[in-house]
Amino acid sequence: MHVAGWVLTALAVLFFLMDSVMKILRLPAAVDATVGLGYSATAVQPIGVALLVCAVLYLYPSTRFVGVILLTGYLGGAAASNIRIGAAAFNCAFPIIFAVISWAGLALRDPRIIALALSRTP
Repeated sequence: MHVAGWVLTALAVLFFLMDSVMKILRLPAAVDATVGLGYSATAVQPIGVALLVCAVLYLYPSTRFVGVILLTGYLGGAAASNIRIGAAAFNCAFPIIFAVISWAGLALRDPRIIALALSRTP
């Protein structure tokens, strides 16, 4: 389970790093995609920095829980942006899939996450 958790975590983090670096470097594909979602071109780099910070927090052991919560918020915003513009179903689902992969990776690496999710005490 632990190895599977790291595989899922690596998959997610590699995607987040690629996406954030593309945004930080303002590569045309990243700028075009972000502008297509209704954001200004000047917002691309700050969005990339925010994603990079979230990904680093997710990787660092003592902040991984905060990191996955922030990544979930980021990816929720990405899904909402795609839904708002009427994007294809896969484009809307893709961020949600990566949020699930991120949580699954963390849960498989840290059994306390599963215990927390299954806890019934208020």
